[in-house]
Amino acid sequence: MTDALLSQRPTAVRAAADDALPEVDPALAARCRELAARGIVLLRNDGALPLRPGAEVALFGRTQKDWIAVGYGSGGDVNPPYVTNLLDSLREGGAVAVDEELAARYESWTARHPADPGEEWGRWPRHFPEMPLEESAIRAAAERCGTAVVVIGRAAGEDRDNVLEEGGYHLTGEERSLLARVGAAFAHMVVLVDTGNVIDLSWIDEFEPAAVLLAWSGGMEGARAAADVLTGASEPGGRLTDTIARRYESHPSAGHFGHTEATEYVEDVFVGYRHFETFAPGDVLFPFGYGLGYTQVDLGEVTVTVSGEQASVQVTAVNTGQRSGSEVVQVYLGAPDGTLGGPARTLAAFTRTPQLAPGESVRLELAVDLAEHARYDDSGASGHRSAWVLEAGEHRLFVGPDVRRAVHVGSAHVPSLRVVRQLEEVAAVRPEHAFERSVLRRDDEGRALSGRETVPTARVDLPQRILDRLPETIPPAEDPTARFEDVTAGRLDLDRFVAALSPEELASLAYGDIVMDSPLGVPGNAGTLGGVTEALRARGIPVVTTTDGPSGLRLAATAALLPCGTALASSWDPAAVQELAALHGAEMVAKGSDMLLSPGMNIHRDPLCGRNFEYFSEDPLLTGEMAVAVVAGVQSQGVSACPKHFAANNQETARTVNDSRVSERALREIYLRAFETVVREARPRNLMTSYNRINGVWGHYHYDLVTTVLRGEWGYEGNVVTDWWMRMEPDPHFSALRDSAYRVRAQVDVLMPGSKVHFGTTRDDAIEDSLARDGGITLGEVQRTARNVLRMLLERETGAGRRG
Repeated sequence: MTDALLSQRPTAVRAAADDALPEVDPALAARCRELAARGIVLLRNDGALPLRPGAEVALFGRTQKDWIAVGYGSGGDVNPPYVTNLLDSLREGGAVAVDEELAARYESWTARHPADPGEEWGRWPRHFPEMPLEESAIRAAAERCGTAVVVIGRAAGEDRDNVLEEGGYHLTGEERSLLARVGAAFAHMVVLVDTGNVIDLSWIDEFEPAAVLLAWSGGMEGARAAADVLTGASEPGGRLTDTIARRYESHPSAGHFGHTEATEYVEDVFVGYRHFETFAPGDVLFPFGYGLGYTQVDLGEVTVTVSGEQASVQVTAVNTGQRSGSEVVQVYLGAPDGTLGGPARTLAAFTRTPQLAPGESVRLELAVDLAEHARYDDSGASGHRSAWVLEAGEHRLFVGPDVRRAVHVGSAHVPSLRVVRQLEEVAAVRPEHAFERSVLRRDDEGRALSGRETVPTARVDLPQRILDRLPETIPPAEDPTARFEDVTAGRLDLDRFVAALSPEELASLAYGDIVMDSPLGVPGNAGTLGGVTEALRARGIPVVTTTDGPSGLRLAATAALLPCGTALASSWDPAAVQELAALHGAEMVAKGSDMLLSPGMNIHRDPLCGRNFEYFSEDPLLTGEMAVAVVAGVQSQGVSACPKHFAANNQETARTVNDSRVSERALREIYLRAFETVVREARPRNLMTSYNRINGVWGHYHYDLVTTVLRGEWGYEGNVVTDWWMRMEPDPHFSALRDSAYRVRAQVDVLMPGSKVHFGTTRDDAIEDSLARDGGITLGEVQRTARNVLRMLLERETGAGRRG
């Protein structure tokens, strides 16, 4: 979403109140603090952390005061009652003694040089200038304190990708100077990076800090959580959800990101660790899944039991350290090369141990179904084009605390290639846009090499597919005055109610209200849908109020500012995330939100994507499990979640025109898999399309993604909405369709909001116009969309489909 007329909440916001204000449930605030800490990743530690009780600590860097709690844009534009900062949080905790002389200088300087959050949409600063600090002041602080904590802050966001510049992906000269001088003066230098997105960390080897914490944007309680981790009140529970490379240029997407017209996904299925662990392990600074704790939890006594294609991995985890702590147990699968080739390792299962006291152990069991990790053949190389196939040979299982340290523990043998699911080609690359993708090759000694092959291109007659699958028209109703409460009460079948609606009423259900902050919903809402006209409300059709989003309710009222998506995913703890989401759902109920535009679940294809903070991971399995947790938690309260952005929304630059050119195999294995998981396991009532094109077709017009895959293959029965506004276009295949008629044919049900152009006041007339034209949209198609919307409303009214 984007709305340049809405006031922008500063990224660095006001300091904490003494206590959580009553506008936010204390239980929700406490869970935010807990999850923010559990998502903080300890990357390096020579014993400097946790800070010893009573230690005198000098804080450097303006972000200690101007804490970055969330990224930019609609995904972070929440009105919280307070946001904590690190300086005050350490004072509040009282576990260490903050150097007040240095702190007073930072407080005075930041007051005189306030962080400018920017006023224009998409032009926010990625960092804030540092306070000049003379050498003598640093040395004086070192004489007073044994430990320094240097805080580095970064932000990116919607319409604001990061850039390969100082102050963006790279450190500024001021920051480098500060690290060099503080590191030279102090016996122990701890660096805390407060960011929503991965930035360059190669300087760690240059400046050699004693400890490094990666604190993702943790919301209103994020700085308190960081203070808890620094002082040992909480363990640094985070594990990386992305690979951190030594150089940006090592990422397989480098050189194929940020283009304004089209982006070729040349890395194909070798995204993130799938590339690095297969082709370039030496390019990794910190591997996927990595993170340290304040104790040592050893994994041993591994037992693997295999029955056909099912594997059970039992692991004993023992806390051999001196403090309480936990570990994330990760299982990876190494499939044989077979006919299709693939990554050396893929995440197959994971779990987090409970908190273990020193000497305590726990026995864990993780299940792996080989069929769930089949490969998709989009070329026919296996002899089964457009099918998920399980390759013959040895499928090796690895267990460990991250992808690099996972060790081989057993294997399952597949005697011959098996077709898991035969499907049909969808959303393939157009022949005129063919490009070369990465594939696995081997040299004479069996070493993996990154080869190239031309991506398979589309062969389907899409117009004929659409015409062959047009829905039947529901015959006219016997009672044209039927009301929706007759359906909710079970007195009338939903189809018979749809049949009673006039073409104008049917069309009206395909639009949200014409503005954001709709007068039909609570103040500050993102828009409304459902009963948006007087005629629909006269039928008893309720109004649904939507709100952003992944980081909290975007309303005029105050609301909790949650840890960002990456912070939550870094916990590797779906059960805890579901509990947080349930509390968030309760806040929705209390404050009048019916539909949360969350979770954001696009893949971290490239570290520069501005909205990565809203999303979870470079891995689709981890992303899917986190999305299930959010949807299940929210919908347990009777309200609805709305996963987004479907699909391949992996950059913000030119997002409304950029064409994501991606093979069908990569689309299915990487970019659609998490959406399939959340649809099958959590049954979200709503889902949002993306702004970008996917192989030439905008997400909000994409028949194959929405009708063939989402609804046909996955059985989705909910409502599909556009992202806020959409690009108006004629249907290239059917001349009598354009704009919303083109959209409805794809089963993208609701234009949100229902305006023709940004900030317009009228609804487009494309549906009614097309209904009246030869070869136009059919009444059955418009009825089908109305049924999708009404089915969602029916579940909302009756509580059907709720999950705990």
